[in-house]
Amino acid sequence: MDKLTIECFKGMLNKALEQIREREDEFSRLDAVIGDGDHGTAIVTALSAVVKAAGNGSEFKSMLNDMGFGVMLETSGSTSTLLGAFFLGMSDHAAGTELDAAGVKAMFAGGLANVQKQTQAKQGDKTMMDALIPAVEAMKATDSGDISVLLDAAAKAALQGAEDTVQMKANFGRARNYGERSIGYADSGATSWSCMFAAFAEAVK
Repeated sequence: MDKLTIECFKGMLNKALEQIREREDEFSRLDAVIGDGDHGTAIVTALSAVVKAAGNGSEFKSMLNDMGFGVMLETSGSTSTLLGAFFLGMSDHAAGTELDAAGVKAMFAGGLANVQKQTQAKQGDKTMMDALIPAVEAMKATDSGDISVLLDAAAKAALQGAEDTVQMKANFGRARNYGERSIGYADSGATSWSCMFAAFAEAVK
């Protein structure tokens, strides 16, 4: 696929919501180990607001902007703040009604850069950044004009990143209070974001 259209991008979002909804209980169970136990509900609620805001979008920049603000206005908490920052960052690096591979890379890189302004968490801290950073870096490192190849590389890197959190000790947020007890479980945020990237890749196959 050499161009990502608005309709195709909406399909990616719908697929992500569908798959995240299916795994809502799993994400909350993971979160209950070292958190509030509500991440499943939070990510489903946040992504539902994103999909709703994208509904009437006809151009990337304005649609992504609506998605970012939409999720932050409709829901509260760190999940919606970071998801909102992701799409707002994307909106600063996307325009028009279709994007080529370079445009898709720039859009996702912009999303990551804006999330990094909102959180101090880095790769290795056992957070959603352990899925997001590898995903965007893998996309950047993939030398292909085929957008499905880029998204597949991102999905694989995000899934590996989430898996790697099992052996990590939480260094961030409330979870860091659990110290060594946080080892042995995947991070709920990394797991849900890896699910989102996997759904993006599946939607464009």
